[in-house]
Amino acid sequence: MRATKLKLSAVPKEQMLINIQNIHIQSVKTLSNQDVHTDILRLDLIHPVISGNKWFKLKYYLDEALTTNANKLASFGGAYSNHIVALALAGKEAGIPTIGFIRGDGDTALSPTLKEAVSYGMELQFVNRTDYRDKQQIQDTYHQSGWYWIPEGGYGLLGAKGAADILNIQDTSNYTHIICAVGTGTMMAGLRMSANPSQEIIGISVLKNHFSITKEIEQIIMLSPKKNSDFQCLHGYDWGGYAKHPPELLSFMQQFWLAEKIPTDFVYTAKMLYAVHDLIQKEFFTSGSRLLLIHSGGLQGNRSLPPHILPF
Repeated sequence: MRATKLKLSAVPKEQMLINIQNIHIQSVKTLSNQDVHTDILRLDLIHPVISGNKWFKLKYYLDEALTTNANKLASFGGAYSNHIVALALAGKEAGIPTIGFIRGDGDTALSPTLKEAVSYGMELQFVNRTDYRDKQQIQDTYHQSGWYWIPEGGYGLLGAKGAADILNIQDTSNYTHIICAVGTGTMMAGLRMSANPSQEIIGISVLKNHFSITKEIEQIIMLSPKKNSDFQCLHGYDWGGYAKHPPELLSFMQQFWLAEKIPTDFVYTAKMLYAVHDLIQKEFFTSGSRLLLIHSGGLQGNRSLPPHILPF
C-alpha cells in the first residue's frame, strides 16, 4: 500500500510519511470464543519509528510548536522511551531541533533507542532520578527563549486530542468495549472523548499500584467538553511493575506472535493482551461482547532484551 504524506497544518511542505491508510482492524482468533469476539486496531503499522499512538499524541503539540515558531522541542523520557525516539525523528522531519531530558546519570553506554534518537539530531541531557521527578524545576533550570516543552509521553489535553482521532480512522461503532494499555493515561482520555456513549473504555495499567491514574485521566478529560463514555482502569496485570518482564510474559509474547503474527512489547501491549486473555477466561465480559484492542505501537522496550529472545 502506497504511503501518503500526512501534513501538519502549519507546514505545507512537511515531509513526514505517516501511513494512516495502513491502519486496519485485524481479528484476534486466540482471544475470541463463542461468547466474545476480539479484534485489534493495528496503529503500530503507521510508521516504524513514530509508531502507533506516539504520532497521535505528538501531532497537536507539533502543530502548536510550528505555529508559534518554536526553535527547539524539549521533552522527557527514559533510556528506552518510544516517545523520545519518535519526537527526535518528528522534530528532524519538521525542521525543529530537539532535546531530550533523560532519566538516569548517563554514566553507561547509550541504549540503542537513545543512539537512534541522537542519529536524528536529538541532544541529550541526563538528569538523576531524584531531580527527574520535578520536571517543572527542570524546565525552570534549562528553559531558553523559543523552546517548546512537550510533557513526557505526550501527556495532556493536546495529546488526548490527538488520541481522540484514533477511533475515527476505521468504523469502530459496533464494538462494546475499547481496551488499551495505560501508562500516562493520555490515550485512554482521548478514547473516552471520542467513543460512543454505549461503549466502555477499559484500561490495563502497566504500572504497579498506580491507583491515582483514574484521577489523572479525569483531570485531562475535565479540560475537554467531550466526555462520552464510561471508563475503568484495571490493575494487577503489571507483572511486578513498569517494564518488568518475567519469563512467563515473554513466553506469552512468543506464543502470541506464532499464533497471530502480531509483534508486541513487554512494557505495554503484551500486558494488555494477557489481561484480555485472562479476563475472557474468567468470563469478565458478557456473552455477545465485541472487543476492540488498541495496538499502541512502540517496541523500543524490547531492545533491552538479549538477541533472539523474541522471534520478531
